[in-house]
Amino acid sequence: MSLTRDQIRRVAQLARIALPAQEADVVLERLNRVLSMIDQLQAVDTEGIEPMSHALDVVQPLRPDAVTETDQRAALQAGAPAVEDGLYLVPKVIE
Repeated sequence: MSLTRDQIRRVAQLARIALPAQEADVVLERLNRVLSMIDQLQAVDTEGIEPMSHALDVVQPLRPDAVTETDQRAALQAGAPAVEDGLYLVPKVIE
């Protein structure tokens, strides 16, 4: 698959990217190289190959699910202009 100059201009317009005419050819060439590499990857026969999440067979160590900090809500809300039932009160901005 390869792109045309008109397609590059259209994509730039849709993305709201200013693309000067002299840079369009450079972008076109770079994107066509990327698409060519994607075509090469799609040509590889992957039949029978099981997907993997990591190149190495490793296990993520998990930390224990335990509370490590104390409740500091009262101290954090002490400087708030308005608090009710542990919630910050803010002025209404939409009528």
